[in-house]
Amino acid sequence: MFSYTRMLKRSLLPVLLFVCVAMLSVSTFAQDTDAYAGVEIDAQNVLKMQTYVEPSLESLRLRKLASAKEIAPDLREFNPARAVSLTRLEGEIANNNGILTDEVRYMAGLQRIDYVFVYPETGDVVLVGPAEGWYKDASGRVVGLTTGKPVLRLDDMVAAMRTYAPGSKEAKVIGCSIDPTKEGLARFQQFQQKIGTTATPNMTEMIVNGSKEALGMQKVSVTGVNSETHFARVLVEADYRMKLMGIGLEKIPCRGMKSFVDSVNPGTVARNALFRWFFVPDYECVRMSADKLAMGLEGKSVKLVGADEMVTSDGSRKEVVVSDSASRRFTQGFTKNYEKIADSAPVYAELRNLVDMAVVAAFLQETDAYGKLGWELVYFGDESKFRIQTERAPEFVESAVNAVWRGNTLTTPIGGGVEIFAKRALNADNLLSANDAVVAEEQKEMEANLPENGWWWNE
Repeated sequence: MFSYTRMLKRSLLPVLLFVCVAMLSVSTFAQDTDAYAGVEIDAQNVLKMQTYVEPSLESLRLRKLASAKEIAPDLREFNPARAVSLTRLEGEIANNNGILTDEVRYMAGLQRIDYVFVYPETGDVVLVGPAEGWYKDASGRVVGLTTGKPVLRLDDMVAAMRTYAPGSKEAKVIGCSIDPTKEGLARFQQFQQKIGTTATPNMTEMIVNGSKEALGMQKVSVTGVNSETHFARVLVEADYRMKLMGIGLEKIPCRGMKSFVDSVNPGTVARNALFRWFFVPDYECVRMSADKLAMGLEGKSVKLVGADEMVTSDGSRKEVVVSDSASRRFTQGFTKNYEKIADSAPVYAELRNLVDMAVVAAFLQETDAYGKLGWELVYFGDESKFRIQTERAPEFVESAVNAVWRGNTLTTPIGGGVEIFAKRALNADNLLSANDAVVAEEQKEMEANLPENGWWWNE
């Protein structure tokens, strides 16, 4: 990240130049009901924004119909409480010689994780949540037939379980960051010096294109999970598009919510050089039974915070880089409207599910569920047996720049990322309840009705 700010002197008209660290495009993306925003990774491993358009409502209907025909009726219909046994699912894959069906890939259509139940006597780890049949939208994202909500993917769950693997107590962090190169920053400063004495509206395109060219490619870093996984791809896309929304290059799909650039006070920004926004778990989302064999998840699970609100794994706060009321309004607005945004931009529903899966994996490790069950992840833990490294790893993205002619003249870089300290959700001071009778009762009720066969069932 960088903290360079320079006033453009003697400007005929002042311009706010927002440099989104590691963002891509200067054109806004369509929010039509028949268009889907997403990303693609080209042959050079450069992440690029892509808009996918549904040819017609009839083509959508036919694709849903074709998908529904391939799904068993009991699996197809929406159910508010479908159960999936991870241990039985691993056995199912092993018995099928590693061949995966869509039913397995998409975890019987689960769309959220409401509960996790551990049963040492039967050897089951059961996830419970709403579910239904699925289809692929125009962007290739797998979503529910009626709700349009993304389904959980088994490769994502396995990625989280490998991060918080059996036999380890390491408090790993899962995340991503997109950073400029030193060479790019040097070129950017040189470019700013060249245009530092004059600036007019006619120069806007030149300033934007020159800034992008000077900064060049930004480096993508992924931690905690393999960068060649779908899990990593979602982290980067979610971070990437959030910053585009912040600087006004992608429309925020929530009526009444303003972007950062819509509400920023130029005078305030002139005193600050760098804004950093991070997606982090809403750690106060867990209820746990007294015997630590059951956990309930509730709430949004994800929030957007500024650097001044970041808390590290040991509970200390990060150094405050910059604090601004417009930045806080944007991050708080994104958090408050997270569900609405996720309804129109499904990548944020996927991000929420990744956070939930990371917390589940941390719970299984922290409570030694693997030891209690004698579960060694023989299949899930071995990439040669169960492949999750199937995506092209995003290594670079282009810089994005948005120029707004208003107030003082300056440059404002914007950075951040995603940081998931999943084990913090299990700390005593974060638990909604460490002795939750309702969660314990739900676990006992399901235990009495565990089926003898099958890895999924409807409650």
